[in-house]
Amino acid sequence: MHSRRDLLAGAGALAVATHLPGLAFAAQDPAVQLNGLFDSFVQEAMRRSPELLTGLGMDTGARAAAKGQLDNRSAAALDQDRLDNASRLKRLQVVDRKALKGMDAINYDTVEFSLVVADQANQLKAYSGSGAGAPYGLSQLTGAYQQVPDFLDSQHSIETKADADAYLSRLEAFAVALDQEAAVVRRDVSKGIVPPDFVLERTLGQMNGLRALSADKASLVQSVVRRTKEKGISGDYAGAASKIYQDKIQPALGRQADLIASLQKGAVHDAGVWRLPDGEAYYAASLKQSTTTTMSADEIHKMGLDQAAELTGRIETILKAQGLTKGTVGERIRSLYKDPRFLYPNTDADKERLLGDLNKQVAAVQAKLPQYFATLPKAKVEIRRVPAYIEAGAPGGYYNAPSMDGKRPGAYYINLRDTAENPTWTLPTLTYHESIPGHHLQIAMQQEAPLPLIRQFGGFSAYVEGWALYAEQLAFEMGMYDQDPFGEVGYLQSALFRACRLVVDTGMHHKRWSREQAIEFMATTDGDLVSAVTTEIERYCVWPGQACSYKVGHAMWNKLRSQAKTALGDRFDIRQFHDAGLLAGAMPLTVLEHVIGDYVAAKKA
Repeated sequence: MHSRRDLLAGAGALAVATHLPGLAFAAQDPAVQLNGLFDSFVQEAMRRSPELLTGLGMDTGARAAAKGQLDNRSAAALDQDRLDNASRLKRLQVVDRKALKGMDAINYDTVEFSLVVADQANQLKAYSGSGAGAPYGLSQLTGAYQQVPDFLDSQHSIETKADADAYLSRLEAFAVALDQEAAVVRRDVSKGIVPPDFVLERTLGQMNGLRALSADKASLVQSVVRRTKEKGISGDYAGAASKIYQDKIQPALGRQADLIASLQKGAVHDAGVWRLPDGEAYYAASLKQSTTTTMSADEIHKMGLDQAAELTGRIETILKAQGLTKGTVGERIRSLYKDPRFLYPNTDADKERLLGDLNKQVAAVQAKLPQYFATLPKAKVEIRRVPAYIEAGAPGGYYNAPSMDGKRPGAYYINLRDTAENPTWTLPTLTYHESIPGHHLQIAMQQEAPLPLIRQFGGFSAYVEGWALYAEQLAFEMGMYDQDPFGEVGYLQSALFRACRLVVDTGMHHKRWSREQAIEFMATTDGDLVSAVTTEIERYCVWPGQACSYKVGHAMWNKLRSQAKTALGDRFDIRQFHDAGLLAGAMPLTVLEHVIGDYVAAKKA
């Protein structure tokens, strides 16, 4: 989240350089010039972000020093990101775009889109972060306190004593990062950027929960203790890590918690970013970044209402066939959440059994992939539980990409805070979305494709999340629900859930809906448990626009497939269509339209 969220930031992966070279490529062939710039951008990004290096599995050899460092989260670093993004855009636009062909043209358009959207958002000077889509430096989903513990445990590898010592250095750096973020939040507050009261409450609860852990319970300490023991690495890592945790990290967490608590008295309950400085412009920028389209908030809102109505009708038909006829569709879906036929007991043993069942689902769909894909990724995927210390505010599931060196597999995380939120009829679709044929297949294929490195780890939410939602549909088309009508309800309810997202996201941030109004609409329409819906709605409050990317992207994948089938007739091969869309890597939807158009033209020729 670094996780899928970080991967999907689009402009974020490009906005991390500290220095740009002079116009050294002006006289070169445009394709050579372009790829030279891409190499420069990536090298600068790696120098700027040691966490990116670790996420890619490239913190070795000459870059090994980065393994003991975390990213600079200071206000000065964020200000520099803005300048670097603008400078990089200017440098890229020196390249003669008209002279580029094939993948060079696609690569140019993709990177330029990221830089342009980030630059437009950066003109809104009240906001500290680069780009749009995350206005609050600290929330239940943003901040080092929420991200670094899992990053250190799941991505910082420990094979040698040097790796373990670097882990301790990163613990020291974690305390520094917490104070850097607190300073940024104070600057944001001075400009009128304060999260809603319910976000502050959720954030404070998570911070205090992390801070309250004793050293023998804290993952920050126990991760290095466990892994050095497994590798037979000598040294008192329990003592060293405990001292850093108690003397530096816990006090820094306390300072952050005190800051969040101090904001509660004056915080408002309004959910949307419309109330923030330049709030309407900020939301428009967030929608453009997330959907990679020019669709307006009103258009997206209507699209959500229309699709919700259509999907509700399809679910109604299945429920009636299963003898469920009383109440609204939402009420009948909610009754399925409580039906003991579909529930795992909320025990550790049964949570492990649930994980085992998910692995069986992955194996079953894996066997059918060759009928639908000409190319498949080499990287494997593992299914893991969301760490307990962040599960209260974390989404129901998410995905972390494999390392570029092939040593760390992809990981699909499922939130098991309460197994009642994961009845059996919902689990196949979540698994297909987060792993195969969803996020893991697409992201691993992108990383293994012959693309410039800047494209291999870049991402666009509308493309990536749109693909994952399309992958849910693809699993249905593969016949994964042929003998499972309630699983099909889960598939359709997942799509309905994404349609509702269009409505509530635009509702809160554009139409000025309250948090409670959004919860009521979503819970009533798609039947989710109120506890789960509340977590989702609060997510959309701090990640404006991102929830709209799923259904907008899904609609585009379907539109392009339909157009290709119509144009090619008997010559249409779904395996080749998927290769055309996936091997070109994540891109804005406007670029994807050109890519599929070129594929169709080539097949016709």
